[in-house]
Amino acid sequence: MARHRRVAGHPGVLTGTVLDASPHILTICRADRVERLTLPPSTRVWKGVQAHPTTLIAGDRVVVRLDTAQRGVADRIWANIGRVTGVILERGGDSILVDSGNPGERQVIVIQKGAESRIQVRFPRLEPGYLIDVIGLRRGGVIEGLVPATSQPAYRASQVPRPRQLRRHASSVLDGSATWHEPVDRPDDAEGIAYPMLDPETGGGEQPAPGPGCERMPYLSVGSLLEVRNECTGLSRVLTVTGCGAMARLFCDRCVTCGTSPRGRVADLTLASFVALGGELERGCFNATIAVGR
Repeated sequence: MARHRRVAGHPGVLTGTVLDASPHILTICRADRVERLTLPPSTRVWKGVQAHPTTLIAGDRVVVRLDTAQRGVADRIWANIGRVTGVILERGGDSILVDSGNPGERQVIVIQKGAESRIQVRFPRLEPGYLIDVIGLRRGGVIEGLVPATSQPAYRASQVPRPRQLRRHASSVLDGSATWHEPVDRPDDAEGIAYPMLDPETGGGEQPAPGPGCERMPYLSVGSLLEVRNECTGLSRVLTVTGCGAMARLFCDRCVTCGTSPRGRVADLTLASFVALGGELERGCFNATIAVGR
């Protein structure tokens, strides 16, 4: 079997706030310095839709994937992107209140009329108790929902199907879908994985309560190392478990970024780790293989 490429050193991802944007140069403020990036004609921008770099304005929060062949050149830019994944608590008019699984954290999705039909094609039950996973533009504590990140499971969050039968070697190699989340109380460029099955003895406070969920997975603790391979790009990286992705256990869906992944979410990466492995944030997932204990 051919050896896959491994990402080494800096992951090639920058995050920050736009200070200035011209057709050829993007200036962003990072946590520790100001960075100027070249924008060749090939640079792609997402700002709710595919857009031109001139749509970027001061104050936009950006995630930038750098060109691997040219220093200081932006290959891909996402502006103000956000995601809400969780259980619907309430719906009132065009707004939806969502329990995202972290204690005390509830998020609001606002769905404008232009996006409502697109989202409801894949999320027909926008009712309390059902799961939702939507990508859009973050405006403070609110997401303007634009893109359904997956198809809505047919069951309520309290009625997750039983896990599939444990396969040989499944305890050390897991196949399924890798998704992304915005770090909470950590920098946007933080690396790591929210793992769906943290050992309950570690005291993680995320909801829902511990249980097998859709996919049978071994218990791990914070600090465990996992080798994550993006089957769509061939890139892999060893990442640290930094928290619990309990909500991912409830989604018995598949990723179809390249082919069709096995059912179930096996990792929820920070957005920087997801982008470093070649993931496209607006698509929401990539087909992944996770090696435990590498």
